[in-house]
Order: sequence, then structure tokens, then C-alpha cells
Amino acid sequence: MGKLPTKMRGVWLTGHGDVDKLEFRDDLPVPAPGPRDVLVRVAAAGVNNTDINTRIAWYSKKGGASEDASWSGQALRFPRIQGADVCGTIVAVGSKVGADRVGERVLIEPCLRESGGKILDPPWSFGSECDGGFAEFTVVAARHAHRIDSDLSDVELASFPCAYSTAEHLLTRSSVKPGERLLVTGASGGVGSAVVQLAKARGAHVLAITSSFKSDAVRGLGADDTISRDTDLTATPGPDSVDVVIDVVAGDKWPQFLDVLRPGGRYAVAGAIAGPMVELDVRTLYLKDLSLFGCTVLEPEVFGNLIQHIEGGAIKPLVARTFALEEIREAQTLFMKKQHVGKIVLTV
Repeated sequence: MGKLPTKMRGVWLTGHGDVDKLEFRDDLPVPAPGPRDVLVRVAAAGVNNTDINTRIAWYSKKGGASEDASWSGQALRFPRIQGADVCGTIVAVGSKVGADRVGERVLIEPCLRESGGKILDPPWSFGSECDGGFAEFTVVAARHAHRIDSDLSDVELASFPCAYSTAEHLLTRSSVKPGERLLVTGASGGVGSAVVQLAKARGAHVLAITSSFKSDAVRGLGADDTISRDTDLTATPGPDSVDVVIDVVAGDKWPQFLDVLRPGGRYAVAGAIAGPMVELDVRTLYLKDLSLFGCTVLEPEVFGNLIQHIEGGAIKPLVARTFALEEIREAQTLFMKKQHVGKIVLTV
């Protein structure tokens, strides 16, 4: 693959705060792979909620305190290179990794169970607890760099890892089956739009909550029906009307998500963009025999299943807009406005 450089372009997150904490540089050291690692030349990297949440310390339960503002509840070390959504090519491998992997086109699994040769408990988020893909090169354990055989572009493939693996995980944990009625919140976002596609691939009947001006786009992804965000769900679709709720929104409307579930229904959540504090009537939970699933750490089979969906053409990428790596502040600012459908991707 030729001689590798010692310096690279990339973006440092210098601390918790606004987009001014994102610093583009051209003098970052190229990381060296450990014995069980691979070095990936990044082609494209998607922007997602994890990047924003990490930057603003949203994960902290101590009012924005920095000592617990990560997936693992531990303090982050700065500067940090973010970026959980990566498509690239392996250009070097560690001493315990087969040299035949050099040249593979890969997607990086964003939920890491191994880093630096160590098993992680709890797992880490790629680009949060360790450096990620907002740079020309990144290092990851070989087990988390999944070969991908696809005619899709690097930008299109970079739209998949974080959002679609989260979506597949939500559907896996809640055991969505063919013919079941599923209600998905935030259906125009990265995870929500992925849920729509992956649920349809499982043969589910999908009701998608979205804004009215995004309704046609969400139906184009396969949703059987769309529901406006302002709709009273106890009227439409009505009480006891769905088998599964897949939620990335939470917020004030949360009690209605349990009201619409049938007895024995399942609720799975992997986000709270409308607010993390909700009101629960415990009687609804136990009188309806509901099951609630919090979904962060991917089940071991999830990312491999996602790769199969991509290679088989069962799902399609949804790229809203691309930016150059040095335009990361503009990209994250647009992302936070939530006016787009699908993913925003940085070209590297």
C-alpha cells in the first residue's frame, strides 16, 4: 500500500462544549496498530447523536459534569478524535493479524468489546472512550473491522454503522416478528429511518412518527403509515394497538408510548432527543405485562447481521448531505437543527 505518512489531517475535540471545541488540524500523529489491531485509512465518516452528546456532556447525570460524560460513565481524556461511523480500507495490521487483511474495505463496528488488546467491560463507544474516525487514519481491534463487499460508495456505506446497528439492536432486543405492528419515533432521523427499513425487512407493519413535511420521504423508506409528531397517540393509532414501540425520542409524550402498546407488548429505547426525564405510571407497566428494553451495547451478532443486510441489498443508504472533514463545525450545526432526513457524512 506504499509508505504511510507520520502525520495526518483530523479533528480534535478539545473539551466539552460548543462547536468551538472542534479543532481541525493537519499535524496529528498517525496512530500505530497494536498486535491485535488494524490501521484503517478513513474514506468517509458519518455524524451522529453520539458525537453531539459526547461533546456537550449530555451523557452526564451530574448536570453536565465531565467526570461521567460518556457511555461508560467515566471521564473522557482530551483531546479526543470523535467519529463512530467509519468506512475505509485496512492499510496496516498488527503482528497477530493476518497480512491478507491489508487492502480490505471495511466498516467499523461502533460498539467496542476490545481495544488495545484488552477486553472491555463495559464496552466502549468508538470515537468516545477512544479515538474514532474524524481523521485520515484510525486504529481499531481487528475483530471490529468488518469486511464489506458492496457496490455502494464510501459515503453511502459510512451512513450505516452507528444508526443501522443501533436500529438492528433495538429490533433484536425487542424480538420483532413478521406481521407485528411496530411504532417508531423519530422516523426521519438516522436511527429512526434505519428502523423503518430493517423492520420492513423483517416483515413488520410499520407506523412511523415524523413531521408532516417529512412524511413522504419516510413512506418512501417503506413505512406503512406516518403519524404527525403532534398527534395524540391515544387517538391514533389508539390504545392497545401496537406490539412494539421503538423509541429514540422520549420526552413529554412518553406515557402515550406505553398506552398504545398491547398487553404483553415491548418497548425498546436508544435515545431521548426530546428529553431524558419521563413520567411513568407503574400501573401501566405491570397491569399490561409490558417489557422495557434499554439498548446501548450491541448483541454480538448484530453488526454481522447488518453487514449481511447491506451486502444483500435489503436496506438502502439515506444520505442527506456531505461535508469535507474541515467543515465539521458546519456539519454538526446542521445536524443539530434536525431538518434533514437520513445521515450527514464527512468525506475524508
